[in-house]
Amino acid sequence: MRIVTLVSGGLDSTLVVKLAKDEGVDIYPLFIDYGQIARETELKSCEEALAAVGVHKFEIAELSGFGKLIKSGLTDPTLDIVNDAFTPGRNMLFLLTAAAYAYQNNADAISIGLLHESTSLFPDQSTEFLEKAEELIEVIMGYKIKVLAPLREFMKANVIELAKLKGITKTYSCHTGNLEPCGECIACKEFEMEV
Repeated sequence: MRIVTLVSGGLDSTLVVKLAKDEGVDIYPLFIDYGQIARETELKSCEEALAAVGVHKFEIAELSGFGKLIKSGLTDPTLDIVNDAFTPGRNMLFLLTAAAYAYQNNADAISIGLLHESTSLFPDQSTEFLEKAEELIEVIMGYKIKVLAPLREFMKANVIELAKLKGITKTYSCHTGNLEPCGECIACKEFEMEV
């Protein structure tokens, strides 16, 4: 099986890569530059975290114009990183880009690091979204590419525990891009709520 794995340098996506690698899946990691404020820190973390799990190559989709056009707290430092965090179309952009890359590599599936449905804050994190995206991708690509969310049954505490067991290190999960996590953004708050 071949899977395009969306990676961000964060704990969830790094765990998805590690699980796929442990299963012997042929993986194609893909980092999306969508114009996010944290791009440089995420990218550095992505390189280090993936290398730590034995993955030394990944592709970068340079789509920073998306963030220049679609303003949110994740793409525009003048907006609130918490209250303006929703970035409309972001996850569909991720999945569509991953699906096109999967098509080019004859991959069977794409994977995204979304957690349990109850943790979803935005409409593009729901199970319905994933199902509809898979249907749309099949129409667009002309053949079925599965949309996988391997951590869908996990809460953050489960991810943290499994990541420790798998020896995952060097990840970064903060939307500010600062070396020290802010403790305020949605990504930081996930850790506080679950541990």
